[in-house]
Amino acid sequence: MPGMTRYIDVVLNVPVNQAFTYKVPQSADGEELEGDLFGRRVEVRFGNRKMPGIISASYEELPGTCAVGEERIRPAIRFIDKEPILTRELLSLAEWMSAYYLSPIGEAVFTMIPSGRRETDSLGFSFLEEAEDFTPRALSDEQLKAVEGILGAEKNSSAPSGHRTDFHYLYGMTGSGKTEVFLSAAERVLSCGEGVIYLVPEISLTSQVVEAVVRRFGNTAAVLHSGLTPSQKLNEWKRILSRDAQVVIGARSAVFAPVPNVGLIIIDEEHDGSYKAGSSPRYHARQVAMHRASTLGIPLVMGSATPSVEAWKSMSDGSIKKHTLTRRLAGGAMPHIESVNLSHERRSDSCLSSHLIKEMKRTLDENRQIILFLNRRGFTHFFRCSTCGYELKCRNCSVSMTYHRAEKRLRCHYCGYTVSPPAQCPECGSLDVGYSGFGTEYIEAEVRAKFPSARLLRVDTDSLSHKGELKEKLDAFKNGEADILLGTQMVAKGLNFPGLQLVGVVMADTALHLPDFRAAERTFALITQVAGRAGRFFPDGKVIVQSYSPEREPIAMAVKGDTESFYAGEIMQREILSFPPFVRLLRLVFRSQVPGAAETAAYGAAQILRSISGDDVDVLGPSACPLEKIAQNFRHQVIMRSKSIKSLQKAAGAFMTGYSAPKNVYIEIDVDPVNLL
Repeated sequence: MPGMTRYIDVVLNVPVNQAFTYKVPQSADGEELEGDLFGRRVEVRFGNRKMPGIISASYEELPGTCAVGEERIRPAIRFIDKEPILTRELLSLAEWMSAYYLSPIGEAVFTMIPSGRRETDSLGFSFLEEAEDFTPRALSDEQLKAVEGILGAEKNSSAPSGHRTDFHYLYGMTGSGKTEVFLSAAERVLSCGEGVIYLVPEISLTSQVVEAVVRRFGNTAAVLHSGLTPSQKLNEWKRILSRDAQVVIGARSAVFAPVPNVGLIIIDEEHDGSYKAGSSPRYHARQVAMHRASTLGIPLVMGSATPSVEAWKSMSDGSIKKHTLTRRLAGGAMPHIESVNLSHERRSDSCLSSHLIKEMKRTLDENRQIILFLNRRGFTHFFRCSTCGYELKCRNCSVSMTYHRAEKRLRCHYCGYTVSPPAQCPECGSLDVGYSGFGTEYIEAEVRAKFPSARLLRVDTDSLSHKGELKEKLDAFKNGEADILLGTQMVAKGLNFPGLQLVGVVMADTALHLPDFRAAERTFALITQVAGRAGRFFPDGKVIVQSYSPEREPIAMAVKGDTESFYAGEIMQREILSFPPFVRLLRLVFRSQVPGAAETAAYGAAQILRSISGDDVDVLGPSACPLEKIAQNFRHQVIMRSKSIKSLQKAAGAFMTGYSAPKNVYIEIDVDPVNLL
């Protein structure tokens, strides 16, 4: 029959960078198959497996690019979807991701789309049972100027835009009203008939922002998050495609939302490391958003009180337009911040300094609330022998194990391996053994002992046992049902607590000891962010930062609030040491369960890379990863460095095309790595 589609190209989630040609399913249930079948999922047989694929092209005749004859073309089994779930814009984005991050096209496509097979009647977002009306607050002059600067004259006049490429940054202290600027900008974009993508770092840690979006936009909002079942995610995905939902809020993967006419992309807390994917394709949502905004010619606005060093430099050189908010709007002021040197404390077994204890007592006497923050969970840091210095490490990973008092077990936080604590040193037999450092369990025990009548909530991954418990605890604290909130970074992000007066950073040094060039940046950001929880509603907020090295620049400058000096010094140091943002990095990690195999493979790879790379590429290594062993895998790395990302991609791409790794060695490619551990 003339015009009948007979062949389809299908993209599969396999480690091969191509599409595969199939015949249209023989049994189509009477469906009209004329025209384009692009974007629909089909089930196919690939080798001996049945697997889903997505149609990337359709033909009436066998395409000349097909490498096999017609007799070897198998029919697809069946259609999974009646309607397309992938847009041509998203396929183009997947092709760019495949080239940029050196990953197969199928991995990129299946990272984007939902895996659900059928729709569900259940509501996609679960943060509010009903979306309440949320009346916008009047904007301050600063906020209004920021909205108009971000959107330009076109959207502010409610006229259809003439598209441009614009990168913007909303910089302001915590509590300065960045969320309201984002919501107001989104409202104006919606009034022009365009959609909005609003990214947040982790849904569970930014529930108050999500609630604000859902209340403001009601059923026109879609929430994409890891708590949705595949069917629920598919339901939301189709609501977005059909324009029933035009504002999409979600974590990293929401950058792929199939908004038909997207007019604005927002990245809240731009500095957060969770925007970087940990598995292939190892994309960064910020980079993907910048590419998508550039391609579509729409504004992208990022925001944070602690921008990444890359973003700060881009603001300094003008490639990102900076909009600044300088004051808190809820009647609060920046809290008074001071540091305490733990080296001067008399009791080495206490995690709370005498000054912090005194301020906690005063705060509780005034019926106000306290947050205690430590970026470490568990009871104590690690098992250590005082005689020979032996530290008990995980048998699967090259990291110290953490003692958890509730289970009376030592646990590895990388692979989950547990063991009973030894009574004597396994190395020298000494009985002089103990635990160094302290974690959230240890602090909880000490706080309960010192303040027995205080109502205490602990929030970390070990203390959360069921879905929704984090939100329950945070809501309880916000409603005044607890006096002290103790937690890890879960309490540092995007949360407003009206009754909060005192924040104690129990140990500010933790992240500084990691062998990573971003350690100082992360330390500065964490202290600044958690300190920002205090003083948001009242001008009497107080922050106490405990540290063994309060003179270290990231800590000292966070305490002083000297943001400009911190970034100036950090950027200068990065330039001297040739680290981002002055160069680009590409990291190859070789891992194997066979001792020596990863090291041998990395050594050979480094030699090949040096021979095929241009003069503008430095090949560093091979070397053992700082975390040399994780989950019984030995890990070695080669780091490539250049001012040109294309030079890195070309060399690494050529290497991967011509290199066959030993059967027992797996290679991870990470373009623009955010950590080198």
